[in-house]
Amino acid sequence: MLTLKQIYDDKAKVIAGLQKKHFAGAAEAIDEVLRLDGERKAAQQQKDAAAAEMNKISKSIGALMAQGKREEAEAAKAQTGTLKAQIAEYDAKMAEAEEAQTKLLLTIPNVPYDIVPEGASAEDNLAVSIGNWPNQPMIDAIAKDGAVALKEWNSEVDEAIAAERIAQSEKLPHWELAKKYNLIDFDLGVKISGAGFPVYIGQGARLQRALINFFLAEANKAGYTEIMPPTVVNAASGYGTGQLPDKEGQMYHCEVDDLYLIPTAEVPVTNLYRDVIIDEAQLPIKNCAYTECFRREAGSYGKDVRGLNRLHEFSKIEIVRIDTPEHSDASHKEMLAHVEGLLQKLELPYRILRLSGGDMSFTAALCYDFEVYSEAQHRWLEVSSTSNFDTYQANRLKCRYRRQEDKRVTLCHTLNGSALALPRIVAALLENNQTEEGIRIPAALQPYFGDTMIR
Repeated sequence: MLTLKQIYDDKAKVIAGLQKKHFAGAAEAIDEVLRLDGERKAAQQQKDAAAAEMNKISKSIGALMAQGKREEAEAAKAQTGTLKAQIAEYDAKMAEAEEAQTKLLLTIPNVPYDIVPEGASAEDNLAVSIGNWPNQPMIDAIAKDGAVALKEWNSEVDEAIAAERIAQSEKLPHWELAKKYNLIDFDLGVKISGAGFPVYIGQGARLQRALINFFLAEANKAGYTEIMPPTVVNAASGYGTGQLPDKEGQMYHCEVDDLYLIPTAEVPVTNLYRDVIIDEAQLPIKNCAYTECFRREAGSYGKDVRGLNRLHEFSKIEIVRIDTPEHSDASHKEMLAHVEGLLQKLELPYRILRLSGGDMSFTAALCYDFEVYSEAQHRWLEVSSTSNFDTYQANRLKCRYRRQEDKRVTLCHTLNGSALALPRIVAALLENNQTEEGIRIPAALQPYFGDTMIR
């Protein structure tokens, strides 16, 4: 959550940032936070004054008793009793104001960085890079400044892509390929669980395992320590990383035990550092984790959610970093390069988007999405979001580090990204690599899959 220092240092900037995220009532919410902080401070001052007075009177009681002034001493004792009761009232007022302030701050999103583009939706995102296209110079000429608004991109670049790859128009969508090669059974998933819970079979299951092992091996090469965390978390963990209260309706809740199925490994892995003070020499901390992820998606129909395009349960490898404020930007760029490297090795056409204020998550200060192109569906599929949260999560988590220079304890920065989410990667791999002989497996994945083709 936002720190009070952020708000006091530049209230106008905080409000403007919240408005960029289209947070309704930004000015009113920040004013209320400051009003509650004023109440807390006033109660603190009254408490301190009463405590000082009580201390002064308490010291006089012994002297009065020694002088035989028993009645005055008893009166002084009664006065200290009154002051003690007042102090308890001031403590209650402070706690009430602080609780209301914290409850309000938990509902206020993070402030986006200045580099985040203005915009209300995904159409206002900026395309900042593209890769793995046969005619790269043509694409670069259209995306001339390296940061093209999607409105312009979708009217120019997508048309050029469609014209360039018209020969691929006969390719089958992945749900038909899954049936043709007996890779995934969506009907069986409905039978045993419900829609959005596919069953992977034979070569389909092997492809899943190959991707998981490939992504983990690449993360290990990049210096990430693998974590195998629980896939259920308590409410404190959900609040720590910002899924609660913002995403409560999208999380599966085990009500009897008050536990939540994780929507991403970000939640348990980042919470490893809740209420922890880290030595600066240990930073940046780099973790990765493979988990199943669970999300209660809104029910809808059509090609945009068909097959693997949107699931309630899916596999994902997450990379998480804990870093200093001075190095977090470099960490973010390293994470982006790592995700881009995975897509290059998988030979999938991709683009990188810098999200607009209106399309960013509640907790992110800066976010880039990676999308791969589906040649059968003729659309882009999101496969990763890679975000810098600044101190927003760390403040909720009380995740801090001790500076080597002056031993001062301050908040860390947290970052994470998908590296990668499997369902749409699988969809794009199947659709983009289909041939008359079968589905070609990219060279980098072949050692993990154990074959060159799905037949």
